[in-house]
Amino acid sequence: MKDITLILLGAGLASRFSLPPKKQWLWIGQEPLWLKVANEFQSISDFQHTIIVSSEDDITSMSNFAEYTFVIGGKSRQESLFNALKEVNTPYVLVSDIARCCLDKEMIKRVLSAKSSRTCVVPTLKVVDTLYLENTPIDRESTKIIQTPQLSCSTILKEALSKDIEFTDDSSAVASMGGEVVFVEGSIKAHKLTTVEDLSKLSCLDKPSNRALTGFGIDIHPFEEGKEMVLCGVEIDSSFGFKAHSDGDVAIHALIDALLGASGLGDIGEFYPDTSDKYKDADSKELLKDTITRLTDFGYVIGNVDLSIIAQTPRLLPYKKKMRFKLASLLNLTPNLVNIKATTAEKLGWIGRKEGVAVEAVATLYYYDWTKQ
Repeated sequence: MKDITLILLGAGLASRFSLPPKKQWLWIGQEPLWLKVANEFQSISDFQHTIIVSSEDDITSMSNFAEYTFVIGGKSRQESLFNALKEVNTPYVLVSDIARCCLDKEMIKRVLSAKSSRTCVVPTLKVVDTLYLENTPIDRESTKIIQTPQLSCSTILKEALSKDIEFTDDSSAVASMGGEVVFVEGSIKAHKLTTVEDLSKLSCLDKPSNRALTGFGIDIHPFEEGKEMVLCGVEIDSSFGFKAHSDGDVAIHALIDALLGASGLGDIGEFYPDTSDKYKDADSKELLKDTITRLTDFGYVIGNVDLSIIAQTPRLLPYKKKMRFKLASLLNLTPNLVNIKATTAEKLGWIGRKEGVAVEAVATLYYYDWTKQ
């Protein structure tokens, strides 16, 4: 379908979804939900472009997973769609919600095969229950349940959404411009994931893989006289600290890189650049907390971490247990899952000359198992 652009919307706050990960980041096997949906759409039809709409933070990480086009969403579904339409140059656009994650191939083909100019093709379901509007019964035969994906003429949809009118879906926007709305048979499989309870209704979702993900991080900082020294979030009795843009906690920096490495989300410089005034003299504990929040949102669970601190000075043995317990508290792990090792450089090299410290970190992550909620 080289005349159709696919737009997948996933910028909502999902306030009714009560699990730790964002619902678009539930892991299905070894794929996040948003990627599973995008790839399955591509297997059904060869679209000219695929556009994923999400929050800015999500897009930064999503771009590491696939070469789709990513667009930052707005405050509403309509604003998000309008942002995406700016990237569309095909005659038609197929719009769906990532949360409608169980695709019915035959239903989607019915939508695609009904396309024509000045129309919006909409999949619908019949209403089988009795309906009331406040205290008055409604003829259910005259009502329909509207689903996505919806196929629209791009120029008409763009023109409609450019007006200062709020529409409930694409079809109502097209209809406001005099376009024809065509209804095709929908699918009960296309149930939308809104609350945790919906997970039991979505038989297409495989449980997450139990694969362990391992990441490695390393950081190095030289000493600076007159600065407080902090390692693993613990203050060290020393006349010098670390020369750095932030507080210079070299151990936490290495740990953040290990966690980001295990998740495949990037590295510390991408999220907390030392060229930004925002992170000038930043407390590295806060950077670690932010990283943990990101990992949780994206469906990861920390398994264990292991750090090796290479320092000729200061002597770290008296601080190792305190470091372990401090990191365990920050990571929400039991202390036995946080290991701290300290060694010298045997007086060799720049570390041996007491010019600075290096830290190596290893971290293990797992996918959050939403089937056990």
